[in-house]
Amino acid sequence: MTILLLGLILFLGTHSIRIVAEPWRQRQLVRQGQAAWKGVFSLVSLLGFGLIIWGFGLARQQPVVLWQPPVFLRHLNGLFMVVAFVLLAATYVPRNRIKAAVHHPMMLATKVWAFGHLLANGKAADVLLFGAFLLWAALAFRAARQRDRAAGTSYPAGTLSGTLTTIAVGLLGFVVFAFWLHGVLIGVRPFG
Repeated sequence: MTILLLGLILFLGTHSIRIVAEPWRQRQLVRQGQAAWKGVFSLVSLLGFGLIIWGFGLARQQPVVLWQPPVFLRHLNGLFMVVAFVLLAATYVPRNRIKAAVHHPMMLATKVWAFGHLLANGKAADVLLFGAFLLWAALAFRAARQRDRAAGTSYPAGTLSGTLTTIAVGLLGFVVFAFWLHGVLIGVRPFG
């Protein structure tokens, strides 16, 4: 699990800079320029993401079972994933009321995804992966809301059509991922 842990440190570490070192980040943006900063950030993030995938795959080959979750928690996770996909869609679909209400739907989607997967899985690698993402998303969401308050950021109210489009896109994304892509990419078919 060392590779998984290293990947999490690199990936979530780069994504935590705004949480723990925003003034330093701003100085680096000025010093290096936005393009260079984004380039280095992207490279380190991709390296971390690749290590997460590799490390999690290795850990799944020799699983350490901490507990055996009841079957109903896997079904409950399916409901959490519907919510997570709608929140993820709210990040990108313009003029929706969900983003207007929660302000940072991608971070909430990550929290819901991680929490649901923590409930449905009981292996050590699962706890490390999903627990780390849940902790990061909670801290990142709080930090983003604090930045919004400090800057006086307001979000447009959203429209009914934008909200309905968001829900439709989220549901479509859930169906495609849960019934096809999860099996192809992760090797686990949540719904058989």
